[in-house]
Amino acid sequence: MTAMQEYTTHSREETVALGHSFAKTLPAGALITFTGGLGAGKTAFCQGLAEGLGCTDPVSSPTFAIVNYYRGPRPLAHFDLYRIHTENDLAAAGFYDYLDMGAVVACEWSENCADLLEQEHPIHIDIQRIDETTRRITIE
Repeated sequence: MTAMQEYTTHSREETVALGHSFAKTLPAGALITFTGGLGAGKTAFCQGLAEGLGCTDPVSSPTFAIVNYYRGPRPLAHFDLYRIHTENDLAAAGFYDYLDMGAVVACEWSENCADLLEQEHPIHIDIQRIDETTRRITIE
């Protein structure tokens, strides 16, 4: 297991750029679980992830869709687990299918399924809002 890394970003652009560079370190089928409040920057980080993986689809929050899938040489499945609480719900949303096909899977509201997700050995990313533009991002 790698050691915890902590970053501070000072703009949305810096958060996107951190996601972009972090994407380069990810193996196929990596699972990323996000924690952090509304407006913390999870979707901005995912935008950078998608760009770093070579996806060209525009990134948006998957709040109403449950999952947004971004095509590319290294695809990204971006989940919002706000309304997902059981393994059946995860399976029905295609969660395990995306992991099995080698997509990088990023999950917002991961705390709703923390025990299930932990079985997949995720990379945890916590984004805390310090002020209007500053974010503390912890990766472990």
